[in-house]
Amino acid sequence: MNIELLKKICEVPGAPGFESQVRNLILAELKPICNEIQVDNMGSVIAIKRGVSDVDGQQKKVMVAAHMDEIGFIVTHIDDNGFIKFHPLGGFDPKTLTAQRVIVHGTKDLIGVMGSKPIHVMSPEEKNKLPKLTDYFIDMGMSKEEVMKFIKIGDPITRDRALIEMGDCVNCKSIDNRVAVFILLEALKSLEDIPYDLYAVFTVQEEVGLRGANVAAHAINPDFGIALDTTIAYDVPGSQAHERITELGKGTAIKIMDAMTICDYRMVDFMKKTADKKQIRWQPEILTAGGTDTAGLQRMGKNGSIAGAISIPTRHLHQVIEMAHKNDIQSSIDLLKACVEEIDQYSWEH
Repeated sequence: MNIELLKKICEVPGAPGFESQVRNLILAELKPICNEIQVDNMGSVIAIKRGVSDVDGQQKKVMVAAHMDEIGFIVTHIDDNGFIKFHPLGGFDPKTLTAQRVIVHGTKDLIGVMGSKPIHVMSPEEKNKLPKLTDYFIDMGMSKEEVMKFIKIGDPITRDRALIEMGDCVNCKSIDNRVAVFILLEALKSLEDIPYDLYAVFTVQEEVGLRGANVAAHAINPDFGIALDTTIAYDVPGSQAHERITELGKGTAIKIMDAMTICDYRMVDFMKKTADKKQIRWQPEILTAGGTDTAGLQRMGKNGSIAGAISIPTRHLHQVIEMAHKNDIQSSIDLLKACVEEIDQYSWEH
């Protein structure tokens, strides 16, 4: 596995609406492997690989989407002492932010620290309350005048965490969803002749409402949609078997449903049979809260699409760091490749 590439993809910043740096990295990786590359008006990257089969005189379209944005923040206020207040871009678990380093991307990238009221001066009631995002500020270690030389209202903020390997796992900020960006790139490198036109789309602004996927699906109007995204692995102490959603090291996950999508039963069946045929380890995923680009792929094209998702089990989602298992990542690459290559070999009739 190309850990160096995964590291680059995970570490580069790209909060929702501010994806330029990660987009440029993706474009550089795509140039040697795709002849047709577009960037739409919202900033999503669309790489097209042509298929070899016509069906009734028309070429079928397969859209595979991996969002390139990461959860982050945006600067909303700089107070008289140089402390920054912010608004979230995507969902955060506030209790994980205490004393964590972040990067404020102004005219110069500057490190800040998430600060909050010290426990020593909290009342007993305050100590027993769960923290809220509004309890936090960012300490830049500088005066207001120094901060404002480089930072302004509206600048994006991302987490400061490098990728490390821990046993058979990788651990970094932005595993959600940079691991799926990596999976899509690696699958594209190994695909040769495929039956239908493949639109590999690296979408923007998923974390704030699937916005890039909605627009791209509307423009492409795919027949088939496959989303790539992380999912919850709640396989830790204290979890009950029925709560785990998925588990690390048990294979890629085939989505059955989430809170925004009931996947097409034909796509679910196709993915399961393809995984079994290729001896790819997999596990079912039912996520009762949250959603992914699957919803946009399924519903935003003119005709809708036969849609499903390949999900990567991930611990500590939407926290300061996230963790995925290398074997699950490889299984996801293998399943995506097999599905794209053999999508014409399944009976898609209702």
